[in-house]
This record gives sequence, structure tokens and C-alpha cells, in this order.
Amino acid sequence: MKILLISTNRNNLPMPVMPIGACIVAHAAERAGHTVFFLDLMFTRDPLSEIESALTRCKPDVVGLSVRNIDNNDMRGTVFFMNDLLGVVDVIRKRTGAPIIMGGAALGVMPEQILRLLPGAIAVVGDGAMVFPRLLDRISRDEPFSDLPGVAYVENGVFHRNSTTASGFSATCPAPDYHRWLNTPAYRSQMATVPVQTKTGCQFQCVYCTYPVIEGSTCRLKEPGSVADAVAGFAAAGLPDVEIVDSIFNAPLGHAMEVCAALARVRHKARLQCLEMNPRDFDDALVTAMEQAGFVGMGITLESASDPVLQGLRKGFTSRDVHHAAEVVRRHRIPCAWIFLLGGPGETRETVRETLQFAGKYIGPKDVAFFNTGIRIYPGTELESIARRQGVLSRPPEEMLSPVFYVSPDVDAEWMERELKHTMDSRMNFINMGTMGLSFLPAIHRISHRLGLRPPLWRHTGIIRRGLRLAGMDV
Repeated sequence: MKILLISTNRNNLPMPVMPIGACIVAHAAERAGHTVFFLDLMFTRDPLSEIESALTRCKPDVVGLSVRNIDNNDMRGTVFFMNDLLGVVDVIRKRTGAPIIMGGAALGVMPEQILRLLPGAIAVVGDGAMVFPRLLDRISRDEPFSDLPGVAYVENGVFHRNSTTASGFSATCPAPDYHRWLNTPAYRSQMATVPVQTKTGCQFQCVYCTYPVIEGSTCRLKEPGSVADAVAGFAAAGLPDVEIVDSIFNAPLGHAMEVCAALARVRHKARLQCLEMNPRDFDDALVTAMEQAGFVGMGITLESASDPVLQGLRKGFTSRDVHHAAEVVRRHRIPCAWIFLLGGPGETRETVRETLQFAGKYIGPKDVAFFNTGIRIYPGTELESIARRQGVLSRPPEEMLSPVFYVSPDVDAEWMERELKHTMDSRMNFINMGTMGLSFLPAIHRISHRLGLRPPLWRHTGIIRRGLRLAGMDV
């Protein structure tokens, strides 16, 4: 069949993200014998016209939509992306009667709500590289798919979600030809990195997280040698800036060490980074291995430096681990991005101050601290139960597609914002969601690229903020 696969994500803040899942699925569909036309909407000026032209050109038998985000997870400046998706689907249905199959992280999080928003569509909620070709095979033979694992749909007003299966998992790290499917020069000019996964699944139980829903709670590991080969291949193809996008890179720790050792053995010439690391399994041996592997940036997702909040979020580590990680970072040369999430269960004025004091004391000038306030509540998470029990949430699950956020009832959100702003005013390497959502950030990326700067650009946060302040901007 002829397949038109559309990557619908147009959010380029803080920087555009290469659609790894859509590219992997495109390759899988082509390998299964189908003709695939790929349309990436990231840099299109008129996406609806582009879709109309693509439909006219290829006359698809099936249209696939990759949907990455429901919203931007920003409580202060919320952007809801589903309205754009409605426009995309409306254009498709006016031009063709081809079945619409949706996939991507957004469908893994809230398939029922999205399918009810777009009646008649089908959702892939399992491993797209396995499920999508099997679903295409059923459609090509006009056979029912109601028993197909990894598929979700609404029939006669009833939502159905078929359980996924682990069969067919490949331990080989996927390395799609991004040059073939995407405008890679445009991505590189905006400081985008090439995404690589060394595993799927997450073993942690953070109260807000959707990763276990999307990828499962059991880690399925990619063979370290294949990860190194993928990285070397991307660098040789002119894509040297590579980011490990695992839910948590250093869990399990042994696998991360094996990946680093495999990368160190390969002369890959890539600049590696990973912004999702856990302080619990974080030591000098790991960071040394990362240095030898070619990492130029790393990030530690703390959320808080206060034990009551860490316990309330069920992070699986303590403030002692947090302080130990800070000492390790100080002993090494890799710049570190520290990621905080204020307002979680157990947050009070005292715990906010404790976290900000930790950041002020331990985060050095070569590093950056990123703060967000308020936590997006997703149906089915423990945070939803906590919010309902505390009286913070009354909206029913079917109405939670439109963003709703949690802030601890023991702390005032406005006060938190003021405290954070006061801290940021004296620390130029501290930023928040407002900074990451600046409309001129893509221009800064393009200028930085032309000047020869390379990812991660956040290494230069302090210099950039000072420059913007001198230009009269309150950032």
C-alpha cells in the first residue's frame, strides 16, 4: 500500500526534536513492502497546505500521524497542541477516505481521550515498529484488527485497548536514516540532536510519570555494541551531536557502564549528551566512563533537594544522594544540567527554600539549573489519586486531555514563582519555563550555530542571559 506518514509536532521550544519514533516506523513499514511518503511539519510555513499537496501527490491508502505532545507542560504559559491536530485531521478527511492511524507518545499517555476527540481513527499504543506493519497487513487484506496486540480504538462508543506483547523485541539499537526522512540541515541549524535509545521501559515509580504506561515498567536493553555502531554511523553521516533519550540512562547502572565502554572502543567522533540521569546510581566511575565515551553534557533529574518532596514524588532516592551527586559533578569536567520540579506532594515554603539553597550552593558556573513549577496530572497516575484525595483535582478523567496541573496545597504557587525569580536574578545560569519558551529562542539557536557553537547550548546559559539583560530584556 501507499502510506503517508506525517510527523505532526511543530513545537520548536526549547529546540526542535527529531522524530525518532516516526522515522523508525517509516523504515519498518517500508521493510514490510509498503511505499512510504514522509511529511515532517516541523519547519513548514503552511502545514495544512503541505498536507493537502502531499495527499494529492501520493494518494495514500493509509495516513499515519505521529503525535508527540498533548501540550507543553507549562502551567504558566500553557499551549494545547490538540487543536492543531484537529485541523490536521479535518484536512485529511476532506481530501481522502483513507484510514487514519495515530501513534506516538501522546497516544501512549491518553489514547482514549484522543480517540474520542477524533472519532474513527485507530491508535497504535504498542511498539510502533512491530504493531504498525501488522496493522497495515490487516487493513490491506480487509481483515479485522480487533484482536491485534498494541492497538486501541473506539467501537460503538466503547473504548478498547489491546494489551501489548513483548515478542519481537530487537536488542539492536535502531538507527534510522534521518537524512532520508527529515530536513536534517534545518534541525542542525536549530541545535537539535540525534536521538538514540539504549533501552526502553522504566523501573522507577515516580507518581507523575507516564513512561511506564508508554514503554512499560520493565527495562528492555539494547546491545551496547549496536548502540556504539549507531552513534558512529550518525557521526560518519554528518550528524555528530547525539543525545541518549532513555527515560533514565544510568538505570540499570551496569548497562550504562557497558554502553560507555562500547562507545569508548569506537572512534565515533560524536558529541554525546544525556539529560535524564538518576542521582542514586551516580558516581565517579560512571562519569569517568562517560568522559571516555565522548559525553560533552549530562543532566540529572532531581525535581527536589528536600526529602519530604522526594518521598512524596516517590523518586527512589534521598537528599543524601542529591548532595553526593553534586560532589561527583564538581570533580569532573562534563557540564551538568540540574532539573527541578517545584510544587510536588509534600512541598512547603521550607522545602522550596531548601531546594533553592541547594541549587545556589552546589550548582557551579559551568552548569545550569532548570526549574519548572506545577506538575501536569495525567489520568491513571498516582498523582491523580493524590490530587483527588487532597481536593486539588475535581475534573473527571475524560476531561483531562486539556491540561490540568498539581501544586501542593501547602505552598502558594505565586509565592514559589517570586522566590524562584529572586534566585534567578542573582544566578544567570538558572532558568525556568518562561526562559525556555522565549519566542526568539530559535533565532538564538541559528545565530549560535553560525558562530560555530555546538550542543549543548545550555552550557552558555549564563553568557546568553547576561547578554539579553544588557539588551534590556528581563529574562
